[in-house]
Amino acid sequence: MKNNIPLAERMRPDSLDNYIGQKHLVGPEGVIRKMIESGRVNSFILWGPPGVGKTTLARIVANSVEASFYTLSAVTSGVKDVREVLDKCKAEAESMFSKSRPILFIDEIHRFTKSQQDSLLGAVEKGIVTLIGATTENPSFEVIRPLLSRSQVYTLNPLDKSDLEHLLYHAIENDPILSERHFIIEQTDALYRFAGGDARKLLNIIDLLTNSATDGDDIIINDKEVTNALQENPAAYDLNGEMHYDIISAFIKSVRGSDPDAAVYWLARMVAGGEDPAFIARRLVILAAEDIGLANPNALLLANATFDALNKIGWPEGRIILAECTVYLASSPKSNSAYLSVDAAMEEVRRSGNLPVPLHLRNAPTKLMKELGYHEGYMYAHDFKNHYVEQQYLPTELKDRRFWNPANNPAENRLVANLREMRADK
Repeated sequence: MKNNIPLAERMRPDSLDNYIGQKHLVGPEGVIRKMIESGRVNSFILWGPPGVGKTTLARIVANSVEASFYTLSAVTSGVKDVREVLDKCKAEAESMFSKSRPILFIDEIHRFTKSQQDSLLGAVEKGIVTLIGATTENPSFEVIRPLLSRSQVYTLNPLDKSDLEHLLYHAIENDPILSERHFIIEQTDALYRFAGGDARKLLNIIDLLTNSATDGDDIIINDKEVTNALQENPAAYDLNGEMHYDIISAFIKSVRGSDPDAAVYWLARMVAGGEDPAFIARRLVILAAEDIGLANPNALLLANATFDALNKIGWPEGRIILAECTVYLASSPKSNSAYLSVDAAMEEVRRSGNLPVPLHLRNAPTKLMKELGYHEGYMYAHDFKNHYVEQQYLPTELKDRRFWNPANNPAENRLVANLREMRADK
């Protein structure tokens, strides 16, 4: 019966006209919409949290270009499964009746091993198949470089309040079951808060409220009704997904906020909840560079050693290694000056484009380059006192720009003092 199908599945859109959210990708100027309109679909990876439409968008792309759609789950598929699907795609691609190149959708592609990802390379490179991957993890850490170079990465964002509101009313008005019921919407703060930008969570909560109401009664949506329903049914809104994102957020903020007790508590919550230890270790490496940074450069060394040791030691003893690193990072002095410096430099690159490298900084391996003035006037720093000589290293248009603004802490103060000492005679 149709009412046994979850609302989230009943409301799954089959075209961009009914797709909610991700306007930067599917709006009038969105790259995926333009790709569909052109009829030429290139391989890409969709990166975003659960419930934001990754699988749905992949299906819509395949339907829109009338391509065969093959799916694999990285959780249950092995190299053999990949090869069998690629053989089918190859036979279809070589068929004169094929309208579009087959699309292979791989859910949770970050869980594929290197050998599984390697097995995809040839088919993607030869145009046998168009690959669409979906991942909740940063592809730069989880997807091999050759596959990344053959695929564009598109980031999907959590649905914002306006998207969730649109989805709420769209479901109430268009679902054949919900449209027969009478809804009284008094408050939506709790509904949107518990949904957390996840369309599936929102629809699951509405489904729960609907199924809890007696036939013929009004379905009331307010903060009290939503909170009570979820407290009585803690698994009804994908608790594991919420734990994954909410608790890692609390963990990161506790380390950043220098509270080792809170940080190790949230670590314990993740360990008890079955979180992937490698995911926690990666976050510690990022925290060490982003939030501790130059205030304590040893933090990055310890975090990287934690990642390596975790692979060697395994579980459950690995929790001790994670705890040591967590407490150390939370207790360390903090600085985000390196993080801010690279972001400022990247913003300048976006603004000013590909400015030329000054001639004196260019190598001159050929006679022509020497004649053109490459390398001419370059001064080798080690030939000068304090191994320092004043010369221009930035492009001429940016010669006076500063990107690194050191924070006031002992380690960075020493770096500043060192620079001043080297430049003292200049």
